Amino acid sequence: MKFNMQSILEQAQKMQEEMEKVKEDVNQKIVTAESGGGMVVVTMSGNNEVKQIKISKEVVNPDDVEMLEDLIVAAVNKANKAASDMVQQEMGRIGGMLPNIPGLNLKL
Repeated sequence: MKFNMQSILEQAQKMQEEMEKVKEDVNQKIVTAESGGGMVVVTMSGNNEVKQIKISKEVVNPDDVEMLEDLIVAAVNKANKAASDMVQQEMGRIGGMLPNIPGLNLKL
């Protein structure tokens, strides 16, 4: 089996350009996650930047700050996972752009 190196390089360049476009798009996308049945809601961008945290008044208890802290951590972790999953899914679209070269595993 013979490979056309020029063609492979062109495809790699196209893939790199597409990856940059997807990266820009993903950074603009927003994911939302909640904990405590919606008592804490975190909004995060695709590049893991927390954009907003909403906390219901009912969960704010000066005598139980630890519970609020735990709910915030849980919501942020869920949002982070959702953002990572979204990025992985978007980047996965690019995986099929390069030819299958034996011995070279190019999974994204």
